[in-house]
Amino acid sequence: MYKVFVNDIPIILSSEKKIGKQYTTIPLKVVKFKKLIKKINEGSLLYVNLYHKNEEKLEQFLRKKLPVVEAGGAMVFNQKKEILFIRRNGKWDLPKGKIEKGESHQDGAIRETMEETGVKDLVVRKFITKTYHVFKRNDKFKLKITYWYEMYSDYDGDLIPEAKEGIKKAKWKNFEKSQKALTESYENIKLLFPNEYLTTHPNDRVS
Repeated sequence: MYKVFVNDIPIILSSEKKIGKQYTTIPLKVVKFKKLIKKINEGSLLYVNLYHKNEEKLEQFLRKKLPVVEAGGAMVFNQKKEILFIRRNGKWDLPKGKIEKGESHQDGAIRETMEETGVKDLVVRKFITKTYHVFKRNDKFKLKITYWYEMYSDYDGDLIPEAKEGIKKAKWKNFEKSQKALTESYENIKLLFPNEYLTTHPNDRVS
């Protein structure tokens, strides 16, 4: 099971026909994405389960339904355990961008992170996960699949947000500020973070 986001509304893809009473289940083979997205944007359909009996083929069938753009992104930590965020389109986000021809997902994630923030000396620690969201470009819906990597950098120089990509800020954020940033971020970005980032810190709770 995984999620494909349309304007922060998750479409569930699963190998289960029934995942909850509120969900409308549609076979992935027959779904009409334009109609589905229109209903989601109108607010007339908010709980959707796209079903295929073979879980390993969920992404394969999804790729046949929409043109795919593959991207690489990074959650970068520094020596202070701060996380590197960017500010774009009024939201806090993590650096990411389209993979170039002949480029690996990991190399694309490194390049895009450096270009969008000015950070240097990136070291990849591990692959985190893939996220999926639908966007519209040139009046056509497309599916962006982003490959996310955890990285580390001891770079302590100035960060330079990439203005031509609409990035207003690039900032290192500690645990508390990261929590706050996530309240102004995207749902697919929140999927990358452990639960403690999405809830009140234990030390802040009233006993």
